[in-house]
Amino acid sequence: MTMSKKSIRFFNDHEVRAVWDEENCKWWFSAVDIVGAVNDEADYKKCRNYWKYLKGKMAKDGIQQVSVTNHFKFQAPDGKQRFADALDAECVQTLAQNYPNNRANAFLNWFTYSDNSIDGQSKKKAYTLVESGLLDSMKPGTIECLQQIHAYIFGGLYDFAGKIRTKTIWKDGTLFCRAEYLMKNLSIIEKMPEKTFDEIVKKYVEMNVAHPFMEGNGRSTRIWLDLIFKKQLKLCVDWSKIDKKDYLKAMRISTTDDRAIKSLLQQAMTDKIDDREMFMKGIDYSYYYEQED
Repeated sequence: MTMSKKSIRFFNDHEVRAVWDEENCKWWFSAVDIVGAVNDEADYKKCRNYWKYLKGKMAKDGIQQVSVTNHFKFQAPDGKQRFADALDAECVQTLAQNYPNNRANAFLNWFTYSDNSIDGQSKKKAYTLVESGLLDSMKPGTIECLQQIHAYIFGGLYDFAGKIRTKTIWKDGTLFCRAEYLMKNLSIIEKMPEKTFDEIVKKYVEMNVAHPFMEGNGRSTRIWLDLIFKKQLKLCVDWSKIDKKDYLKAMRISTTDDRAIKSLLQQAMTDKIDDREMFMKGIDYSYYYEQED
């Protein structure tokens, strides 16, 4: 069975990996990851053993057997791709509804909501943007490019998708560029040099300070950043190598000191610019950064 793409969802900072089944047009989710998320357990062996226990318990209790498949590969702790049990969306819900002591209620609420929320829908659109090939036709580093990205992933979800804001905004006590100065600042940012790593990061930091949209700035601008790196340096960011808390802290202080964000990005650079899975994973982590703790 051919896998067209992989995805990572995050529940309380626990990875829940999924693979896309092209033949049946649906996602399959790692059973062991679900156990780890519900039990708040990071030990892979403990999660695997508990999953085996759950399968046996459900069969013994006469609950309709959770259908599983062993034809999907996930990365094991040793770094190798190994076959493991995976559940489709219906089976995930069956498992959660029959989890001991109702421990999976919060997970079930998250699972059934996550794909239908604005974030869930825009994330699907971001996947489609990567697969469509449209990114290759855009002009990295331009305001138009950033607007095109934002319009695509938030189109139909926000009436301001792709539109530069006309109101002044704050977030977590941070005041972004005042609306009356925004267009002038964006023009200056667009003209900033982007030939070296340091220049590109500086331009990215300035775009974050500008925050040109009412919502969805981080998710759009990280894709924009990767396009600049790809064009100018033949590199992109492996966002899975950047810890969420470290990234958010580095971005908060970047307005006065950009050394931390430069260091995080530098150690995460990769030459896998034509690897679709790398960009898909980047979207997963980009949305994870935006999840509230």
